[in-house]
This record gives sequence, structure tokens and C-alpha cells, in this order.
Amino acid sequence: PAAAVAAALIALPIGAVSLRTGGAYFIMITLAFSQMLYFVTIAFADYGGEDGLSMWSRNTAAIGGLGLDTGDDLVFHWICVALLGLWLGIAHRISGSRYGLVLAAARDDERRLRALGRSPYGLRLAAFVTAAAVAGVAGALNANLIGFVSPTPLAWTTSGELMVMVVLGGAATPAGAVAGAAIMVVLEEMLGRWTEHWAAILGPMLVLAAIFNRGGVTGTFARAWSRIRRRGRP
Repeated sequence: PAAAVAAALIALPIGAVSLRTGGAYFIMITLAFSQMLYFVTIAFADYGGEDGLSMWSRNTAAIGGLGLDTGDDLVFHWICVALLGLWLGIAHRISGSRYGLVLAAARDDERRLRALGRSPYGLRLAAFVTAAAVAGVAGALNANLIGFVSPTPLAWTTSGELMVMVVLGGAATPAGAVAGAAIMVVLEEMLGRWTEHWAAILGPMLVLAAIFNRGGVTGTFARAWSRIRRRGRP
């Protein structure tokens, strides 16, 4: 919870500034804030600076009074799976709610939404802060997994990698981000075993996927399923 709250509090002023723009300007401003935070964190030498800090043990987890041994890799794995499933369920409910529908309208046609008397700014800021809170939890889990905390994830390259995952999986649904991350990790692992120059192969593959596979993997499956259903109708 502390990681989620901290990430949300940091994201609030960043979103308040960056969401007043759009498109490439929004991307550049958020990347600038990310780089600023990166250089701020490496300046704190007492906390490891650029070298980071090692974690001697994982954080404890207590759910409903039941203590869970996060030092056990299997237990920690299922905690991560449970939290992922919980967030996917929440995201699915949000997308079908009134707020989710208005947020989708802000994405698809901002002018029409403004004409109806609704400002997309507050909606986007709430979504931005919520996403940051989820990212904070994910970061805390990753730190516990590898036993190390460093400012490296604040670099712009991490943002680029996450964007590639979303584009690859499909940005229209929460499941798209999960699918994109899974595909990216599997491709890196498989190509890494084959050659040390795996990035030179993965890059063109991702470019082709972005060009010819609009909507990502989940979008492709959704279109295929729609065709199958239409053919099955009398």
C-alpha cells in the first residue's frame, strides 16, 4: 500500500502539468519528469545513488491475519498472480462503468465530450494517478523479486519498453498490456538463447508487428472471434 500511495502522490503533480497537453508533447513532458526523477535519485549517495540498494529479505505479507512467507518463491509467485488477477478484474469493471465509458469517450472524441459539457482533464488525471498507483505496486513486487532497488527503471528506456509492450499486446484492453509483456519477455528469452545480438532481430519484428498488426495481439484475436461468430449465425 505504501508503494501505491507514494507513486500516486508523485504522479499527481506530474499528471496535473503533463495532461494539459497531448500527443507528442505529453510524451515528451512525462519523459522529462522521468529523467528528472532519475537524476534526483542518483544524487542521494546515502541511499545507494546510481548503484542502488540491495534488499536482504522480502517484505512480509499478511492477508486477513494470515502470514504469508514471501521468501518462498512459489508463495511469492501466487501473490503476484493474485494481485494481477485482482487488478484485471477491477480494470474490467471500471471499463464497463459510467466513468470508464466517459474516459473512453475522452480518448476517442475529446471535442464531442467537451460539447456535452464534460471536461476530459479530471478524468484523465484520475486515470493517470490510478495507473501510477498500480505501477508503484508492480515496482515494489519487482524489487522484492530481484532483491535490489535502483534508479535504472526511471530511465526513458524503461518507458519505451513498456510502450512497446502495450502496442504489441493491444492498448484497447487491460489484457493487452499483460499479453504484450508476456510476448516481449518470451521473445527476449528465446532470442537471447539463440544469439547475443537478439535486440537486432527483436527490433524489426516489433516494428513489423506495429505496422501490420493494428490493435495488437488482443485486437487480432477480437477481430478473428467476431468473424467466427458472424459466420456461425444463420
